[in-house]
Amino acid sequence: MNDNLFLIGYRATGKSTVGRRVADALQRQFFDADVELESAAGKTIAEIFADDGESTFRDLETQTIARLAKHQHCIIALGGGAVMRDENRQMIRTAGKTVWLVASPECIEQRVNADPLTGQRRPNLTTAGGLQEIREILAHREPVYGDCADLSLDTEKLAPSEIADKICLWVQQETE
Repeated sequence: MNDNLFLIGYRATGKSTVGRRVADALQRQFFDADVELESAAGKTIAEIFADDGESTFRDLETQTIARLAKHQHCIIALGGGAVMRDENRQMIRTAGKTVWLVASPECIEQRVNADPLTGQRRPNLTTAGGLQEIREILAHREPVYGDCADLSLDTEKLAPSEIADKICLWVQQETE
């Protein structure tokens, strides 16, 4: 088993922000799977959805996870839906531990709306959009996130540095 650390959870729960801080603190390399996917595809996730469809995006996501899971001693922030494929969950399990970052639908909506780049780079996943979409998708994904997680942390009331500190402490305890 590798000693990678995967951060999972819905968009805007802090995976990339916290992941960078954890990587810095533990002196590990950081990868954002969505950024890696976009770089390999030469277009944003929204463009992939629009041009090629969600199925193609999910295939590219699986390829990206396969590449990243081969690394060792890294912090890897995954896209919100990455754990929904069995194949991805199996790769993640064999490549390291998983931390689920949690926030309420209302908090997620507020964070998404506050970040103008999110709308440009990330498509709606249902026709509803907004808070209704977040609630629908979370209802579907939360049981899977929970099954995958070795640790879960609520990101709503903590600063990214506090969340990173908690993860670093947990990692140190796991490796002792």
